[in-house]
Formats: sequence, structure tokens, C-alpha cells
Amino acid sequence: MTADDDAGLRGRSATVDLDGPVHHVDYGGTDDGPTVVLVHGLGGSHLNWDLLAPLLTPHARVHALDLPGFGRSEPGHRQATVRSNVTVLDRFVREVTGTPVVLVGNSMGGMISILEAARAPARVSGLVLVDPAVPGPRGRPDPRVAATFALYALPGLGERYLAARHRRRGARAAVLDMLDVCGVDPAGVPPELIDRSAALIDQRQDVAGMDRAFLTAFRSLFLLLADPRLMRRAMAEVTAPVLLVHGELDRLVPVSAARNAARRHPRWEYVELEGVGHVPQLQCPQVVAKHLLDWLPVVPRRT
Repeated sequence: MTADDDAGLRGRSATVDLDGPVHHVDYGGTDDGPTVVLVHGLGGSHLNWDLLAPLLTPHARVHALDLPGFGRSEPGHRQATVRSNVTVLDRFVREVTGTPVVLVGNSMGGMISILEAARAPARVSGLVLVDPAVPGPRGRPDPRVAATFALYALPGLGERYLAARHRRRGARAAVLDMLDVCGVDPAGVPPELIDRSAALIDQRQDVAGMDRAFLTAFRSLFLLLADPRLMRRAMAEVTAPVLLVHGELDRLVPVSAARNAARRHPRWEYVELEGVGHVPQLQCPQVVAKHLLDWLPVVPRRT
């Protein structure tokens, strides 16, 4: 394991070899509470959790990882499919944090966390799903989101689109565009977090395979959503307590999908956040932390 430098980081940064480099951040916390592992979504990184993690550390030991091909985890020879990243997450909780853990997953990270909880129930004591990518009723998609997703889905065209966007827009504009698509007003995000996010994109521009990893992850995610049987079976197999938190104004994963999941799983605790988009941990971290900490006592304690 090697330590990394990251100006402004709120925790301890390191990289571990899990069949390739996996960067992660140990935010610290109390050893008397559960171990929490934060799993980012498509196009995200450990920075997605920088506002939420410090609110949890008085009650838990908190870690965040960068999945291969995202943040500071170079993809190398690895595939960045959802299933491959489930394997990486499983190794991370076994070899780095120790188990059992409470997984907190946003978007694609929620999907990955569900699959891990279903396949390794002894390693997951609790599951917090924050606007997770789950199947649901098919409604009319947001036009801008639908157009962008159509470009990502097409081999060759998606690669050219991302390359052209990098040249034309630059890193800071990319961060602001992502926040806008996710329903987050950049004025409500600390400027230093936006600066660090843009700097991270700039640092990764010369790393081979980052765009390929993004598109691979995107395409595998949507294949899983196109045929919902696997995800619905995995959701039914989760035995750990579940807290499902979803923003009412999510443009990427419609709130109807979360409502459908809550109806199918009445034992899950469901919280719907009015006026909130796809990444509540950035838009209203204090609200998310309160709901998570109020729910946390239902998680079995380590023996």
C-alpha cells in the first residue's frame, strides 16, 4: 500500500494493489461504530463524499474508494464493468477495511453495492442506497439526459464525443456540466471542492483508458437495467437492513424507480427528498447524514 498526496483532502489517501491500483481515502472516525464504505457513481470519485464523510466520522469509521477507471484509480488492463467492480469492492472490504461493513452507494455505486450485498451477505451488515441505479417503470426520459446517453451507448461515437468534449469544454466546465445534469446548483457546493474536482480531471487526462473505462461502465450498467431480472433477483436476496434515499428531482434515475423498489421491498426504509436531485450527498449532506445516522442503530453490531 502506498500513501498519496492530495491537497485539501479531508482524510488519509492511499493506493492498494487489487489486481491493479485502487485509490482510497480513510476519513478516520471511531472504532466503536460500524465501518462504512462509500461507493461513488458513474463518472464520480472519492470527492463525491467529501461533504458527507466528516458528518459520519463521529459515529463510524469511514472509507471511500475510487473504482478502477475513476478518480485516481487507473484502469490498467482491468475492465470497468459493473460486475468487475463488484469484485473489486468485495476485495476492498475483505483486504483493506475488514468486514462486515455498511455500504453506502450512489447511482452506479448503489447498483454495485446491491450486487455485493446479495452475493456476500456475511460481509455487508447494512446497505444505504443513495439514488441507486435500479430498474423501475419506464417513463419519458429527460431529453438532455436521453440524448447524452444515446451518444455514450454507441461504440465509436461515444469515444469521439468524449474526446471532443474534453478539447472543447475543459475540466472545470465538465465539473459544472456534471453538477447541472445531476440537479446540483454549483453555488451550493464549496468552491474548493469544485476546484479539486476539476484538478483531478486535469490530472487524469493523460491516463490511458479513462474514457474507455467510463463508457464500459456506462454500457454495462444500462445492459443490466435493460433486462431487470438480475437486479431484481439481487435486490430480493439482500438480507441486510436497507435505507433507500432518493431525490425527488433526479433526472438520471427517476424517482419512480425508487418508489417501485420501496413498494417491492416494504422492509426497506425509504426516504424521499423533496427538491433534491441525483447526488443528495453533495446537495444536502446534513440531511442525508441525519437520515443515515437515525437509521444506523438497526444495523447489527460486530461481535
